[in-house]
Amino acid sequence: MSELHAPSLATLRTAADDPVSYAQNWKDTHRRPVIGSFPMNFPSEIVHAAGALPVIVQESKTPITEGRSMLAEFYCGYTRSVADQAALGELDVFDGFVAADHCVQLLGAVDAIRYVRPEKPVHFAQFTSAMDDAWTKPRVDSRIGDLKTEIETVVGTAVTAEDLARSIGLFNANRRLLRRFYDLRRSGLIRITAGEMQLLVKSSMVMDIEEHTSVLETLLDRLVLRDQAPDDLVRLHLSGHFCHAPKPEILDVIEESGGLVVDDDLYTGYRYISTDVPESDDPLKALSTWYMQRNINAPCPTRVTSKVDWDTYLLNSLAESRSVGVVVLMAKFCEPHMLYYPELRKALEEHDVPSLLIETEHEGIPVETLRTKMETFIERIRRHSAPVPA
Repeated sequence: MSELHAPSLATLRTAADDPVSYAQNWKDTHRRPVIGSFPMNFPSEIVHAAGALPVIVQESKTPITEGRSMLAEFYCGYTRSVADQAALGELDVFDGFVAADHCVQLLGAVDAIRYVRPEKPVHFAQFTSAMDDAWTKPRVDSRIGDLKTEIETVVGTAVTAEDLARSIGLFNANRRLLRRFYDLRRSGLIRITAGEMQLLVKSSMVMDIEEHTSVLETLLDRLVLRDQAPDDLVRLHLSGHFCHAPKPEILDVIEESGGLVVDDDLYTGYRYISTDVPESDDPLKALSTWYMQRNINAPCPTRVTSKVDWDTYLLNSLAESRSVGVVVLMAKFCEPHMLYYPELRKALEEHDVPSLLIETEHEGIPVETLRTKMETFIERIRRHSAPVPA
């Protein structure tokens, strides 16, 4: 049974499970545009400052039909689902689309939208992925400026520095609240399941940010903390799964098998809320700084920097959360993750950290097969005597 306030969770679940209906209702109520964006580094604050609702387009739960012929079968489930939703007209609520990342498969999905909905404005900012070069920051500054201009054109509202600064403050406050839930989960003084934590983050990607913050504040006010953390469950870290949320049934099986997820670096998780935008800088340049800092706070294999790497970050996170095992969730055909995974696995093995790779698909995976794997993995950890890496 959930330890979180049920009515507040229900509000978040309604929006997270059907973001298109939420966007339509918001649009009908506020008579303002809705802008769709894509993972993983789009600065939603600009859209909000223009008076529109920023929504990160989510993977649909439904099987892929009309969109099946638009992208190759070896594209990831998220991009094939986006193409399918566009072909079926399910994304018509959006008044425009913006993207900042340039995964090849995501490019294909964006092109599919252009093909089936040529009347919809689509802007591709393409942030630089080489983070250490001297020209990276100025180029990202320029791309963020272009984004602002494009959004102003689509929405029909000029974004002032004051508007943007206010939006930055609102999003930072929301991120801080979500990180508070992460701190509480790591402490063990409140049980927040992996599915619930995903719900908290995913709903923040699609809801009006002020409404979402209000619900989070209610959730925090209603929390009842335990006297001490449980010691009979295996503390786990979930790693990977970019762009879209793992299916809730996968998260449920992980914890039903005796695991207690206490931390993660998922995109629909800690990666999304890892970094605040500086509030004492020029607002546009502050967004550029946020982009650069995100890869330091939560390194990503889609970015290249000499300062940090994902495996070191993961090992440090394990020590901080006292996790004793890692479940790697990899979306099938996710090239950046596939290319980096050998390095990640090598680092975990060198530090004697048990890990389990679970490859996920849009069409789903056999739950009972997964349950057997997870129960075996949990039993292996229970017999594992090595300490958490310091």
